Amino acid sequence: MTVTPYQEKVYTLLKQIPPGRIATYKSLSDALNSSPRAVGGALRNNPFAPEVPCHRVIAATGFIGGFKGSWEAAPSGINQSKKRALLKEEGVLFDERGWLLDREKLWDKFKV
Repeated sequence: MTVTPYQEKVYTLLKQIPPGRIATYKSLSDALNSSPRAVGGALRNNPFAPEVPCHRVIAATGFIGGFKGSWEAAPSGINQSKKRALLKEEGVLFDERGWLLDREKLWDKFKV
């Protein structure tokens, strides 16, 4: 699959996020001098998941956010449930409404 130069930059930064830590769409966009929506667009089309860990990106508010192109829960709820499960396996927990429990898990030490 062909990816754009912008997507390559986003995916390169994603691979820097350690397991058990998360970044925000905003922190990624700040590192790229871009916008959170542009980052979301690149993540929506990530053909390399989970090796390129788009599940480690949440909203700046601490909300779990989207996964596989769907914000919040898809009609089936499967996307958000899958993201929550992947993050739980890494020790990142959310409350029943999807809010991050430990803000110390946030990470933004990107090397651009």
